[in-house]
Amino acid sequence: MNNKLYISNLSFTMRDAELQEVFTNFGSVLSAKVVMDRFSGRSKGFGFVEMENPEEAQKAMSALNGTDVAGRQIRVMEANPKPEHNARTQEHQAEAR
Repeated sequence: MNNKLYISNLSFTMRDAELQEVFTNFGSVLSAKVVMDRFSGRSKGFGFVEMENPEEAQKAMSALNGTDVAGRQIRVMEANPKPEHNARTQEHQAEAR
C-alpha cells in the first residue's frame, strides 16, 4: 500500500483544512486537497490525502471508510498512481494514430 488516499463523496462545502483535520487523528498528514472545478470554483466532491507512511494511511482508510463526515458517507481507498505523461509517451501515442 502507498501513503496516498482517494476520498470520494465529500460534502461540497468541504475545504482542504477540514479534510486534513479529519485525517490527523490517524497520523501525520503531509497534504490534503479537495479537488475544485476550475471554472465554477465549486468542489467536485472528492479529494486526496497523503499520510506520512503507508501504515498511517491504512489505519485512516480502515477507520474512516463508510463513516459520516459533514453529513455525507465518505469512501476512502488507496489512490491509484498518476500515469506518467512525458514527451516520449505523447510521441508514441501520436505515432499510433
